[in-house]
Amino acid sequence: MQFFVVSLLFLLALLRLSRASFYDNPVLELPPVGGTPLEELERKWGTDFGFTGITTYAHLPHTRCLTHPETLYDIILLGIPFDTSVSYRPGARFGPRAIRAASSRQTSFRGFNHRAGLNPYTSWPSILDCGDVPVTPFDNALALRQMSEAYLELLSRRPLSYDESADWVHPRIVALGGDHSIALPALRALNKVYGGAVAVLHFDAHLDTWHPGKYPSAWFDSPGSQSDLTHGSMFWIASQEGLILNDTSVHAGLRTRLSGDDFADYDDDTRQGFLRIETDDIDTLGTQGIIDLILTTMGTETPVYLSVDIDVLDPGIAPGTGTPEPGGWTMRELIRILRGVEGLNIVGADVVEVSPGFDDRGEGTALAGAQVAYEMITSIVKGGLVKRGLWVESEHTRPGTEKLGLKGLKDKVKSVVADVEEQAQKVITPSKGKDEL
Repeated sequence: MQFFVVSLLFLLALLRLSRASFYDNPVLELPPVGGTPLEELERKWGTDFGFTGITTYAHLPHTRCLTHPETLYDIILLGIPFDTSVSYRPGARFGPRAIRAASSRQTSFRGFNHRAGLNPYTSWPSILDCGDVPVTPFDNALALRQMSEAYLELLSRRPLSYDESADWVHPRIVALGGDHSIALPALRALNKVYGGAVAVLHFDAHLDTWHPGKYPSAWFDSPGSQSDLTHGSMFWIASQEGLILNDTSVHAGLRTRLSGDDFADYDDDTRQGFLRIETDDIDTLGTQGIIDLILTTMGTETPVYLSVDIDVLDPGIAPGTGTPEPGGWTMRELIRILRGVEGLNIVGADVVEVSPGFDDRGEGTALAGAQVAYEMITSIVKGGLVKRGLWVESEHTRPGTEKLGLKGLKDKVKSVVADVEEQAQKVITPSKGKDEL
């Protein structure tokens, strides 16, 4: 009898489902005379899927900030589509567009950074995509002036969350390059608004502190020629102008070939005050050793310009770049290091040299660039919380866990191994059946 009742109920449910139709939608009604309430419109249409919407970085609101001084912001993404100072493969002018497209799966409703314990897009700052600086590709001297004035214009505006006690007097710009020479106008502008030199944390396969005369030519005198500006000389120029703090700046991920027959390039770099961390050092020091070396050198109070050339990654991971060098770091290693140095006082940042014309079909280089920008934004947002005294570590740690030291990691491994062995034993030694008793 019970079986009959259950079967009958099941058949009635199937019958009800069979009457349902794909076309059984509510009757359409005109919006109210006064218009649909804004809250209702936002609820219905205010969220994009990763593949919908206008292409801004992480679906952030877009304003052409350079021509809208009334728009207030705390952190901005700014495209610098400039690549006419490259020494090998051009194409990074399309980098900002590629990075934005690759960031489309980042959204505010799924933006929680589990490594940092926060969602930068729903935290305290106003974050905007301010579009691109319209940089000329025909005259590098003019382009340098355009980029410098654009940076200075945007940095000199008071941020929405102005807080002098929290050192939030100027907004932060995360630039999407473009070739690496865009760091020079950024440093010039930072020097103006902060009234002095800043330290540079420079992730790159190359030194980028080369004297312009290292590119041999009988056609120009150096220094002094317009051709001095290259994506390998901008830090040399910045050092000559007193824009970079000596002895607190760091290169990380180096593996470049040097000029001539000796270490003269390194000697010149040392005179400019950089600490050099080679790509191969990670094999000896590990990621934590790299992190400790950076933090020991730079401290947490010094204003830092964070500059990431995507060619710090191995070209097997990020082929779409202007000067690829085999033997680089993995993306996992780079993320680990970026998260490890989140306590730095970052006043500006860039991710550069993404050249989508040389990227793979899966847009791996652009995806890496988008992730780097995300990690930068997260660190800046978290730094603002710490400065305001609003960061409580225990509130941002995954429940039931804590940041693991070496001992904690070993304990975690032992626990996992024990669980696996226990499950394997159950499979190998099943419980005995009646016939075996």
